[in-house]
Amino acid sequence: MMKKSICVIGLGYIGLPTAVMFANYGHKVHGVDVNEEVVDHIRHKRLHIEEAGLQERLSKAIDSEALTVSTEPVKADVYMIAVPSPIRPDKTANFAYIQSAAQAITPYLEAGNLIILESTVPPRTVQDIILPEVEKSGLEIGTELFVSHSPERVIPGRVFEELISNDRIIGGVNKESARMTTDLYRSFVTGEMHETDDTTAELVKVMENTYRDVNIALANELAKISQTIGVDVWEAIQLANFHPRVNIHQPGPGVGGHCIAVDPWFLVELNPDLAQIIHLARQTNDGMPSYTAKMTGDILRAKGIENAKVAAYGLAFKGNIDDVRESPSLDVVTQFTKEELVVSAFDPHVTENKIEEQTQNEEEALMGASALVILTNHDEFKRMDPNRIAENMSHRIVIDTKNCIDRRRWEAAGFDVYILGASKN
Repeated sequence: MMKKSICVIGLGYIGLPTAVMFANYGHKVHGVDVNEEVVDHIRHKRLHIEEAGLQERLSKAIDSEALTVSTEPVKADVYMIAVPSPIRPDKTANFAYIQSAAQAITPYLEAGNLIILESTVPPRTVQDIILPEVEKSGLEIGTELFVSHSPERVIPGRVFEELISNDRIIGGVNKESARMTTDLYRSFVTGEMHETDDTTAELVKVMENTYRDVNIALANELAKISQTIGVDVWEAIQLANFHPRVNIHQPGPGVGGHCIAVDPWFLVELNPDLAQIIHLARQTNDGMPSYTAKMTGDILRAKGIENAKVAAYGLAFKGNIDDVRESPSLDVVTQFTKEELVVSAFDPHVTENKIEEQTQNEEEALMGASALVILTNHDEFKRMDPNRIAENMSHRIVIDTKNCIDRRRWEAAGFDVYILGASKN
């Protein structure tokens, strides 16, 4: 295909890898972010996010001059919007970033341009938010200006692998918009392209994450029940999943990230009377941080430990990344304080303090702690030497909410080991 000039709006966890990929595959890419510090970092080939393979690909894109960055858009053939689509405290969608991005590119639009919304959004965002803004260019939608929604479907830590190999949903406002988008992504995507309309594409992505959220809520309820009847839910789930039509997800201290913890609320807001299971799943998963904190407090109180300090290990929402967006670990720390526990949090991947309880010094986190509570399954935590950990603790208690440590090894080191969803004995 002909190489295009592409302007990518938003250089975060999705926008930057996407911009780098298109630049590495021969397109001329200009990245835009309103954060001047982010732009400066990228311009000097410094990362502001953690992602495997990103440093090498970014350096190649900058050195070849295939990727430039600034805080303002430029004229291009294609405009890609990859800005956040968060929810407000009242769990309603916040369209401010999407609308601002659409407004920013409108003065630059010309006949023949393609606009692609990559952000995960509530159904009808293209129709109700994007189109009213870009129509102000005076260009006719579908004949002079082409618009589509192609949501990202990748997970942090495997972004580049999945950008290439995953199937893509291409939702165009008309068939020509979808075709143009498919042709562009064919630059590097080896997965199948599934073309549909824009609103269906929006719903599909939200449905995918809602399915996972509901499944995790089921796992969390099963974990709670298992603890009351003396069953290890992790073993039970593993055995249940041997059934060819069963795939129960894993429990944990909550659900985080920019998708699963957010997207189901889009459907609840869209029709709260009909989205009752979805709403209940969200409430179940949002309740896990307080459940985890109370479980910790109950364990320590049962042992007669007063004024206890806990070392909270892991602030990222999943293992081996630095992303703390919507991380349940942050809520667990807040709930610890409500249980009258002193908290010191440590995460080897989160190298800038995000909360006042966080420290970059592991010994400081452990010093005098009555319990170590593992909230994220980083590989570093799986490999920890329990004897080294115990050197700075006042008591040998570990509470593993991710079932990621070798419990027998820790018990052999004298630890009382508690696993979320498993009885003590």
